Amino acid sequence: MAIDPGFLDELERYARAQKRNVASQFQGEQRSGERGEGLTFSDFRRYSPGDDTRRIDWKLFARTDEFYVKEYEAERNLTVHVLLDSSGSMGFASDGLSTKFEYGAKLGLGFAYLVARAHDDFRFATFTDDYERLDRGRSNRGEVLGLVDRLNATEPTGDADMARPLEAYADTIGSRSLVLVVSDCLEPPEEIERGLEALSRNKLVLARVMDPAERDLPVSGDALVEDMESPRTLRTHLGARRRERYRERLERHVEDVAERVRTLRARHELVDTGAEFFDSFGKVWVE
Repeated sequence: MAIDPGFLDELERYARAQKRNVASQFQGEQRSGERGEGLTFSDFRRYSPGDDTRRIDWKLFARTDEFYVKEYEAERNLTVHVLLDSSGSMGFASDGLSTKFEYGAKLGLGFAYLVARAHDDFRFATFTDDYERLDRGRSNRGEVLGLVDRLNATEPTGDADMARPLEAYADTIGSRSLVLVVSDCLEPPEEIERGLEALSRNKLVLARVMDPAERDLPVSGDALVEDMESPRTLRTHLGARRRERYRERLERHVEDVAERVRTLRARHELVDTGAEFFDSFGKVWVE
C-alpha cells in the first residue's frame, strides 16, 4: 500500500473549502489541557514506563491482559475512534483502483486529520480477530503522518472477526465518543451486529467499503475464485443465473447489515472504491 504523505495537504485543502468549521461537526467540548487525578475521567491509554501505577485499571487488565492507565482532564474533549478492518479480504482491488484497505485507511486518516485540526483527540486501530492500536496518543499532524507510515506498512491478512475485537476495544473507551468502523463486512450479519452493539453507547458510524467488482461480478464463464482470507480456491462456471443469484444474496446481506445498524441508532454508509475519494469522504464525514 502507498498512501502519499501529500494526501494530508489534500485534506487541508478540503477542510479550508468547507463553508462551516469542521470543528463543529461533532460538537465536541473544548479541552482545558489540564490532566491529573481528581478531575473528570477522560479515556484509557496503554501503560508506558514512568506512568503512575496507581492509575492502572486492573479490571480492564483482567479482561484484556494489557496494562491501561486512566486519563483525566478538567473538561472532556471529543475523542474520535477509528477502527479499520485489516483482514485479507480488504486487500482486494479491481484493476486500476485502490484496495479496500487503502481506500478505508484514507477515510480513517481523513477523520484523524480533521479532528486533530479542530484540537480534539483521536485514536486509531486496525483489527482482524483482535485489534492493534496504531496511534501513539498524540493528536496532531505529526501523529497523522506517523499513521500514514504505519498504515503503509500494514498488509491486510487473516480472517475477520468483528465481534471479538470490537467488544474488546469498546472496553477501552472511557467516555462517550464518536466511533468510525471501516470494514467490508463480509461476515454473518449477527456477528457484525454483536461487535457494533458493544460500541453503540457512543455515536457510531459504519462505513462499509466495497469494490465495484464485488457488487457487479463482471466476470463470466469458467473462473477460479480465490478466498483472500484462507488458502481455499474454487473452480466454477459463472453463468447469468448464478451471477444474478450472487447479486441478490449480496444485496440482501447489505440491507440486513444496514437495518441492524439502524436498529442500534447508528449510521450506515456504503462506500464504493470506484468513486472519487472526497465524494465518499464527504458522505461519511457530514451527517
